[in-house]
Amino acid sequence: MLSVSDLRATVDGNQILQGVTLDVPAGQVHAIMGPNGAGKSTLSYVLTGRSGYEVTGGTASLDGEDLLALAPDERAAKGVFLSFQYPLEIPGVPALTFIRTALNAQRRARGEAEMGAPEFLKLARLKAAELKIDFDMLKRSLNVGFSGGEKKRMEILQMAMLSPRFLILDETDSGLDIDALKIVSEGVNALRGPDRAMLVITHYQRLLDYIKPDRVHVLAGGRIVASGGPELALELEREGYDKYARAA
Repeated sequence: MLSVSDLRATVDGNQILQGVTLDVPAGQVHAIMGPNGAGKSTLSYVLTGRSGYEVTGGTASLDGEDLLALAPDERAAKGVFLSFQYPLEIPGVPALTFIRTALNAQRRARGEAEMGAPEFLKLARLKAAELKIDFDMLKRSLNVGFSGGEKKRMEILQMAMLSPRFLILDETDSGLDIDALKIVSEGVNALRGPDRAMLVITHYQRLLDYIKPDRVHVLAGGRIVASGGPELALELEREGYDKYARAA
C-alpha cells in the first residue's frame, strides 16, 4: 500500500523530515507517535501534497505509484485522505454541498459516473446517523460554529462518504471528550478493511485504546527511531519520549 523511503522535506528552509522510512501494508493500521516538533504533521502534509512543504529527497509511493509526482487533487482521487488536526471552517459553503462536490470530483477523476442527488442524500443520511450527526447540521456552512467534537465527526463523515483507500488521521483525538472520542473511533474502525490502510498520528495512548494499531512507530528528530507492536504505545505512555528524543 504505502511505501516511504528516506523521505526528507523542508518547511521555510528548515529541514524537518530527516529521512523517514515507513511501510504500511494494505489492511493494517499504523500509529505514529512522538514529541512536539518531531515532524508528524509535516509527514502527513508531505504525503498529501500541501504547498510550502518541499521534498528534498527520498520517495513515497502508493501501490507502487509515485505519490510525490501527483498534484494534491490527484492524490485524493487515488484514495489518499487527510483528517486535519484543526479542521477548516468554510463560511457560505454547506457541508452537504462540500462533500458532494468533493465526492463527484473524485469520481470524475477516476472515470466513474457522478452520484446523483437522491443516492447521495440517502447515503449521507445513513452515515450521519451512524456518527450521531444531526442531519440539519449538514445544511450549515462547513464547520462554522461547530464544536471541536462536531468538527471531528464531520471529518469522519467525509471519510465515510469518500471511502478513501489510505487514511491519515492527524491527531484526531485533539479536543475530544470521551463520548466524542468513542463515536469518532467507531467511525474510523468501521472503515477498516483488507483493501484499506491507515496512518494514525497521535501524542497519546488513549486514542489507541479505541483504534487498535497493528504497528506503532516513534518519530523523533525527523526520522523513525523505533517501531514495535501496540505495547510500544503503552511504554511511551509510562516513560515518555525523552530517551527517543535523545537518541534522535
